[in-house]
Amino acid sequence: MPDGRGLDRRTLLQLAGVSAGALALGIAAPERALGATRAPDGAFALGVASGAPTPEGVVLWTRLAPEPLAADGLGGMPQQPTAVQWEVADDELFRRVVLRGTVVALPELAHAVHPQVRGLQPGRRYFYRFRVGTQTSPVGRTRTAPAPGTTPARLVLATASCQSWAAGHYSAHRHLAAADVDLVVFLGDYVYERGLRDADVARRGAAPLGPEHAAEAATLAQYRLRYGLYKSDPHLRAAHASAPWLVTWDDHEVQDDYAGDRSAAGVPADAFLLRRAAAYRAHYEHLPLPPSALPVGPRGTVQGRTDWGRLARLVVLDTRQHRAPAATTPAELADPSRSVLGRRQEAWFHQSLRSSSAAWDVVASSVVVRPVSPRETDQWDGYPVARRRLLRHLARSADPVLVSGDIHRHHAAEVPSDPDDPTSPPAAVELVTSSIASGRDGGVDDGPRVPWMAAPYARFWDGRRGYVRLDVTPRETTSSFVVVPYVEADDRAEGRVVARFVTERGRHRLERA
Repeated sequence: MPDGRGLDRRTLLQLAGVSAGALALGIAAPERALGATRAPDGAFALGVASGAPTPEGVVLWTRLAPEPLAADGLGGMPQQPTAVQWEVADDELFRRVVLRGTVVALPELAHAVHPQVRGLQPGRRYFYRFRVGTQTSPVGRTRTAPAPGTTPARLVLATASCQSWAAGHYSAHRHLAAADVDLVVFLGDYVYERGLRDADVARRGAAPLGPEHAAEAATLAQYRLRYGLYKSDPHLRAAHASAPWLVTWDDHEVQDDYAGDRSAAGVPADAFLLRRAAAYRAHYEHLPLPPSALPVGPRGTVQGRTDWGRLARLVVLDTRQHRAPAATTPAELADPSRSVLGRRQEAWFHQSLRSSSAAWDVVASSVVVRPVSPRETDQWDGYPVARRRLLRHLARSADPVLVSGDIHRHHAAEVPSDPDDPTSPPAAVELVTSSIASGRDGGVDDGPRVPWMAAPYARFWDGRRGYVRLDVTPRETTSSFVVVPYVEADDRAEGRVVARFVTERGRHRLERA
């Protein structure tokens, strides 16, 4: 089995283990399809979330899991379908419920549901919750996108990435949850596949981990268990409940440094594709992704675009699933057929920029685009010809803003239009968010600051944990880099803005605010 493209649809559906009919029950269910109407106490231990906002609706999410750390990955649920009700209201007390419905939580999808809510008003804030039996979930807050053709006065979004649970507390998520943003863009490494041992866990006072956590995740049960552990964190749950999320993945959701269908650790191709299928499935089960994102075997869909009226088009890229393996020779490095996005996604990205009528195109890439060094083979540096194509596409955008993650440090740069000429005019600005926890406490000058800041187009570096906030208006985008001073000792660190930049329309520059 050399790659997923060679499998027929029936085989892929068997690998996925979910039929189209079963998937539909997790989105909207007729009365005749309802299953059990009760669940064990504590069914909403993993919280609630929303995502994929459109002018008329959003995707809601929850997973029934009264025992999220059950070693079998089943969450403590009886292995039978369970009816789940959802409600959307204008107010937090649910005095004015505007829509309600019922879905079926299926054991095939770990009792996760992804109802697609339609019929809401554009550009509005709403509240939502779920019910099963006599249990009611926490309340989530969400927002619909503005109406097409309108230009809202403002979009506030936050970017985050890299949240190794073992590396420290999620204080940055606590701060983000209280920041009142319209949208969160998560840029990858939501979970880490590596095995966990008590000695490796930086969180002081963390509960002892059972032996099932020590294994590297490779099966569906193990990936489900890992997501259950991460989503047991109250601050991550609060961040999900505070705003709708757009999500992409990087490598650790499957395996460190994997590229396309190739394992970086030498796992045979057929075994690795089965592992990728399990990882992609668990990712879908635990995040507010639209039903179109349900993987078919080892193939998934996280790329997408969201229009915020005529103010901003948000384009989310998949930089991992379709990429060519890392180059091992100069000839391979210069090979024009090597791609980060794959041929089809490159064409889709080109069309997304060409058809955009927004004032700003915000492009989410899990890995850093700006030139650093040919040794940075896991970044866009490892795909120089593909990066030139990317920059040519960006030239078709009036005002592109790149948001990236992966390197566990805050960084800001003006990306040169010619990667071989650092003095060439900038093609875009790039705002790289640090990690939520990966890298432990870090420090102001932590990591490879000198080579990254040596380029004339580099503007900022900070090696502490945190997230980036973008305030987008028709005239300018303001980027604020938020840090927390520590993550290892406890979860009480306060966040503060350590740098702020303004990018004016049409300039592709970062000016200190």
